[in-house]
Amino acid sequence: MKYVIVGGVAGGASTAARLRRLDENAEIILFERGEYISYANCGLPYYIGDVIYERQKLFVQTPESFAARFNIEARIRSEVKGIEPGKKVVTVCDLNSGKRYEESYDKLILSPGAEPVRPPLPGIDGDGIFTLRNVSDTDRVKEYVEERDVKRVVIVGAGFIGLEMAENLHEYGIDVSIVEMADQVMTPVDYEMAAIVHQHLKAKGVGLYLQEAVTAFRQTGEGMEVVLRSGLILQTDMVLLSIGVRPDARLAKAAGLEIGETGGIKVNEYLQTSDPDIYAVGDAIEFPNPVSGRPALAFLAGPANKQGRICADNAVYGNRRKYKGSINTAIAKVFDLTVGAAGLSAKMLERLQIPYREAIIHGASHAGYYPGAIMMDIKINFSPTDGKLLGAQVVAADGADKRLEMMSAVIREGGSVYDLMELEQAYAPPYSSAKDPVNMAGFVADNMLSGKVKMISWREFQAMDTESTLVVDVRVPGEFAEGSIEGAVNIPLDGSRAEYRNLPKDKTIVVFCAIGLRGYIAARVLMQLGYSVLNLNGGYRTYAAVTAGKGNPVNLFSVPCSGPVNKK
Repeated sequence: MKYVIVGGVAGGASTAARLRRLDENAEIILFERGEYISYANCGLPYYIGDVIYERQKLFVQTPESFAARFNIEARIRSEVKGIEPGKKVVTVCDLNSGKRYEESYDKLILSPGAEPVRPPLPGIDGDGIFTLRNVSDTDRVKEYVEERDVKRVVIVGAGFIGLEMAENLHEYGIDVSIVEMADQVMTPVDYEMAAIVHQHLKAKGVGLYLQEAVTAFRQTGEGMEVVLRSGLILQTDMVLLSIGVRPDARLAKAAGLEIGETGGIKVNEYLQTSDPDIYAVGDAIEFPNPVSGRPALAFLAGPANKQGRICADNAVYGNRRKYKGSINTAIAKVFDLTVGAAGLSAKMLERLQIPYREAIIHGASHAGYYPGAIMMDIKINFSPTDGKLLGAQVVAADGADKRLEMMSAVIREGGSVYDLMELEQAYAPPYSSAKDPVNMAGFVADNMLSGKVKMISWREFQAMDTESTLVVDVRVPGEFAEGSIEGAVNIPLDGSRAEYRNLPKDKTIVVFCAIGLRGYIAARVLMQLGYSVLNLNGGYRTYAAVTAGKGNPVNLFSVPCSGPVNKK
């Protein structure tokens, strides 16, 4: 049996290694148009920022090590230019010599990956404008930064890679500005969660230009000008394009393979294309999202590696193992914060017209009485009928990865908010609380679904008629004095039941506290007294983040969850 694999890195290299472990006698050839077959793509920003000092640590396998360990022939600088499924051959171009030749196959595996979006803007091909997708890109960026003594960088696009690069270049001592067409960074998370990141970026001194688009790049004697749609011009020494990627399905399309509605190579549950002898894995494939059931893409290393293993099994033994799809669990470090998401965001649910409700909670990274506990923010999206968990997001300085993975597992298994309530986490005061924030998210959602509380989002609150609404801040006077919602009256929760009885019943009462818990208790009291009452989702913490203006940033992580510790 002869296997030919087009493309290395996560999908192609993992498929090749698995094929060899399953079939020692097979002939396996891997073609890679670049110079490197297997490397840590996600580590590239950290090498540029000198977090990873040794370049060699980025490489998982080389053609030599692949041959020595797996007896696999990896041909680098070899680009597959065409596929003839009828003849079962690929046409290959040796990029060093320019020579073209044909290579036959019994089974073909496509792993072409994704290509960066590069819009046709004036000046985009000028000196000092880069994308970051592979090792060669990384080398060019690092060399340019060091040789040109770069002081200013504009990053176009505020996705995960863009923000990781912002951090690494900032830590390197470079002044960083970010331009993003959307009204928020990191579109896999909802605005409420992104707003926390906005404040953190501003606190770090990163320039943030949201709802802006680049219209042109202009070279000058002192560097470069980035012209924005608003007319603003940013002076810079270098530009990094992080606008996004799209599946590289050109080869498959030219071969007559079916392309899906997202532009990816359409595969079945066995990772088989429309040609039974051709499989596909990685960033280039389209597969139904397990939550929505709709065709989707996943530009993530984890799913690509898992697909490689499944694909190899099916190519060798026949179609036995099914791929269940990716819920796009992703996480990133953004300076002192960790930001993660799994499943579907509210924006995506609205786009797909899937009904949902949302709950925002703020909890401590571990037991509040144990030193060092820091606030974390969690948002979940869930079905209004059966509580099925549709999406989860976490922003925190500590413990975000653990919570995201707990909720990701529930989403992947089709679980509900009731499963969140019962999740049994590893608990000790340094690591969690007896009621973990993930459990608390489930409790809040359960209260909403059972009608024990009616929540109102910050957007719905801003759209309310002020004449028919009374806003009540139930925090203590000291908290109220430090900042509150305009027009709110301060009636602290503790010891104020008599005052609650005197509130006007001809108005809707909106209650809020710092993070939602005291607001919930106040709402329960008022509901049982016969009032129409709504609790502000996420409390004042969320409201302050999303409504912060362009002035000084709101530091949402400066105050620990526990009081001062007395040391003897």
